[in-house]
Amino acid sequence: MEEALAFGAVASAYARHRPDYAPAAVRWAIEAAPGPRVLDLGAGTGKLTAALVAAGARVTAVEPDPAMLAELRRALPGVTALPGRAEAIPLPDASVDAVVAGNAMHWFDLPVAGPEIARVLAGGGVLAGLWNVLDDRAGWVAGLARAGGSAAVGPRDTPAGWRAATAGLAVPGLGPARRAEFPHGQRRTADSLVATLATRAGMLVMPERQRADTLRRMRAFLASRPETARGAFVLPMVTCVLRQAG
Repeated sequence: MEEALAFGAVASAYARHRPDYAPAAVRWAIEAAPGPRVLDLGAGTGKLTAALVAAGARVTAVEPDPAMLAELRRALPGVTALPGRAEAIPLPDASVDAVVAGNAMHWFDLPVAGPEIARVLAGGGVLAGLWNVLDDRAGWVAGLARAGGSAAVGPRDTPAGWRAATAGLAVPGLGPARRAEFPHGQRRTADSLVATLATRAGMLVMPERQRADTLRRMRAFLASRPETARGAFVLPMVTCVLRQAG
């Protein structure tokens, strides 16, 4: 998919601007795992990898994009980081206690990736997907979503949108999916928030003139709002988690 392959071109911007994950969400994602061995699948630049390490996990990261993988290795030199993808995981059978994916599971070809995930999971292992979404219950966040359009704030990028988009997302053979949502936030300025939204997949594949117009609209909107017009602010977010146990 074109969008899935677009992130490598902005790997350093992705690493700099994308948010981390709510620590409570990360703990919940892996708390039922039978041991500390965790695979971060589609690990990107290591945003979730770092949170898993901080939570005490023994992490192996797998990422298909060379530029994203290079950023991860630079940021987290102590983590084993391998090239690979969800549909062909470069690990032995039953070698991890949990498989997690941060803002990545929707890119997987689950009919192929599901059996691969089940193969590398030890007995009783856990699969968890985490997504950072914008909390559009804040009025200015909802207004920003309208200003940016679906390329900047897509179908999984708000809590209600995430619930709808992941309603049927599950790997056969594992237990029933459980969902949880955790308040989160990211300290931003208007410029850094626009830079963050510019790393969204839909923005990266947009024609250049349309992309520039969209970024301009979002900057104008943020300049017009008292919450965001003057200096730093906290962007309201939610870390949403989908978890299955073996």
